[in-house]
Amino acid sequence: MACDNNLMPHSYEYDVLIIGSGAAGLTVALNLPDHLKVAVISKGKVSSGATLWAQGGIAAVLDSEDSLENHVQDTLAAGGGLCHEDAVRFTVEHGRESVEWLVASGVAFTRDDNANFHLTREGGHSHRRIIHAADATGQAVSMTLTGQALAKSNIDLLESRVAVDLITHRKLSLPGNRCVGAYVLNLDDSHVELIQARFVVIATGGASKAYRYTSNPDGASGDGIAMAWRAGCRAANMEFNQFHPTCLYHPHAKSFLITEALRGEGGHLLLPDGSRFMHRFDKREELAPRDIVARAIDHEMKRLGADHLYLDISHKPAEFVRNHFPTIYEKCLKFGIDMTQQAIPVVPAAHYTCGGIMTDHRARSDVNQLYVVGEAAFTGLHGANRMASNSLLECLVYGRAAASDIAECAARIPPPPSAPAWDESQVRDSDEDVVISHNWDELRHFMWDYVGIVRTTKRLQRAKHRIDLLNREIGEFYSNYRVSNDLLELRNLMTVADLIICSALQRRESRGLHYTLDFPGLLHEARDTVLTPTSFRTQSP
Repeated sequence: MACDNNLMPHSYEYDVLIIGSGAAGLTVALNLPDHLKVAVISKGKVSSGATLWAQGGIAAVLDSEDSLENHVQDTLAAGGGLCHEDAVRFTVEHGRESVEWLVASGVAFTRDDNANFHLTREGGHSHRRIIHAADATGQAVSMTLTGQALAKSNIDLLESRVAVDLITHRKLSLPGNRCVGAYVLNLDDSHVELIQARFVVIATGGASKAYRYTSNPDGASGDGIAMAWRAGCRAANMEFNQFHPTCLYHPHAKSFLITEALRGEGGHLLLPDGSRFMHRFDKREELAPRDIVARAIDHEMKRLGADHLYLDISHKPAEFVRNHFPTIYEKCLKFGIDMTQQAIPVVPAAHYTCGGIMTDHRARSDVNQLYVVGEAAFTGLHGANRMASNSLLECLVYGRAAASDIAECAARIPPPPSAPAWDESQVRDSDEDVVISHNWDELRHFMWDYVGIVRTTKRLQRAKHRIDLLNREIGEFYSNYRVSNDLLELRNLMTVADLIICSALQRRESRGLHYTLDFPGLLHEARDTVLTPTSFRTQSP
């Protein structure tokens, strides 16, 4: 079915609408048949999402000394007993073919002196299995896939657009449980567009902007998770927020993380006095999984009253450091830090949302023809703690699976029914934008203080009280004023923060990334925390 862009002003129709232009979204688009007309929408430039920032690499079994079983067992061990083994095996078994697809697409991965792919090792991995493009793998993947998408005549890349909400049969008062498009705010002209589609794919990334300190770009506001939740999809394990242990600590270095690969290549974590400390927390020292490293840093910072600690690789040859970490080296140098001669100041930062909207192995959600891929999805792969470099792998594997499923059933899915244009007749321009900025700041501060690396029931209850008040305030604001990017992001972050808090209150144990002083031990049975929209308000204790 061809795209019909002449339905009415600000109304469009496609076969597939993909919300998000990172590795997951572009993987779906590029693996769809050429006869399907595809729209990929992006908040800013197509390559402005979290993929661009990914430094480490992609975990896959590419070495003869490694094995699929090793990768599976490492992932299960890092996941704290909550990984779904079928999802882990599905992902790992499709790793090599996904990497080979990237290579065939033109991604220039780093090679060694023998022209073989250089593989590095990161925390939680028992073998070298991280294929990378120096220390800017995300940039290499993003730029390559964007170039491929621009060359495809069946793909429209629509920039400067923010999804407002999904359109479902339920919203149109029609029978069935189907997603048929989305309302989308065009940031260039401030009009809300109607984009209808036979299939909709959410690939919007995570929700780390709910926290005061984050390694994520500004767009990581949980949009897709919130929209799918409002559309009737279940969410799972939202309490597991991964904090990257080492974000560059500098007043002018916004959201710049120091890749885990730096510790994989021998970097040492240091206290302000220059002494190492990780041996007191885990026998793997700096190569322990991220949750352990982040908690260790957080513990030492609070014990010492320090604003930050240090990551040091200056004991390695300067040429080695510059060759392996050119992006980090140049970035640090801009702030007067020569990492070949001195330690890098670091602080933990919210980095990855391990939970998300529940999907199956084909990336299908609870709503028909609605797929969720990448960080917005809960596939069961990550469990209670994502292992390093499994995230880009998940984007590729499930992105290709979603495209395959759409291709298989495209012929039998009818065009979407007519939907009304966005109605702005009952709203007015806001004269109180300070409400948005104030609530944004309050949300991120209390999420950091009350729902951060270390939690207590009392802190979570305080956070729940605050989020209930803010949700009512923002709900009223949304109903009365024209939508803006800031309002939409804040509304979505409020929804996702509520999910995180309610999930955390339900988990009365410490497992993986969820650590509470009130329940420091493990329960005998590992269970997912599943929230259902219809009963959401009754699920928190």
